[in-house]
Amino acid sequence: MVISMTGYGKGEASDARGRCVVEVKTVNNRYSEVALKMPRSFLAYEQDVRKLVAGRIRRGKADLFVQWEPAVGETSVPPVNLAVAQGYKQAFVQLAHELHLSADIPLALIVSQKNVLQEVAAEEPEELQSLLLAAVQKALDGLDQMRRREGGALQADLEKRRSDLAGLVVQVRERAPQVVSEYQQKLQQRLAKLLDGNELDPQRLAQEVALLADRCDITEELVRLSSHFVQFDETLGLEEPVGRKLDFLMQEFNREINTIGSKANDAAITALVVQLKAELEKMREQVQNIE
Repeated sequence: MVISMTGYGKGEASDARGRCVVEVKTVNNRYSEVALKMPRSFLAYEQDVRKLVAGRIRRGKADLFVQWEPAVGETSVPPVNLAVAQGYKQAFVQLAHELHLSADIPLALIVSQKNVLQEVAAEEPEELQSLLLAAVQKALDGLDQMRRREGGALQADLEKRRSDLAGLVVQVRERAPQVVSEYQQKLQQRLAKLLDGNELDPQRLAQEVALLADRCDITEELVRLSSHFVQFDETLGLEEPVGRKLDFLMQEFNREINTIGSKANDAAITALVVQLKAELEKMREQVQNIE
């Protein structure tokens, strides 16, 4: 199954207390990585969220953002620690006296000090957990839909390029036998000129042609390429993440094509190899987007 590693999803869940909004976006990455950004009141549920995400995203980097919007009338005013505030005021007044400065202490300065405003006690975990996880599920559902749509487009493109690749390989296969035959004719003509009418040794000519045929034989590489094409098609139909398998097959394609290029003692085959490598590079770029 071809699923893109790139996508976006948004989900929300709400009740009388407020609304939880979750956004998730994913990008390409060799491994699985999840980054969470959420209010402190939700940190107790981090492992639950990570478990949900890991169950849906096998490969790629995911960024998940959580927002909590309290309902009107639900906003809590943080309590003031009056003793701490008075302590800061006395300290500032004393410091101003010692430094011969004005003793007018702005309220904002005191309020901004640590522990003057106390944190509001967070909801009990079970009270907000259901809202958060429901919103995460909806965001992942939206993400999954986008990634599958992108995956379908990627699969269609890869199938077309694989077909083009196979067409070029057919041309290489058809050209290969002609290479030895043409080499034999050229060698025979060259030797005839060098011998200047003397008798040509057929056995020696046959040996030279056989040596070239052995060096230029690409039958094994062509057979392996055909086998890799079958594996590629089968992999596209698997009901599991296929990105790593396709990436491996791209490496095998490249290996066989490079060997054909190094063996081919023929300009026409070399030109076809250049086209094969160009098409293969486009396929490799697309495979990098697949989970």
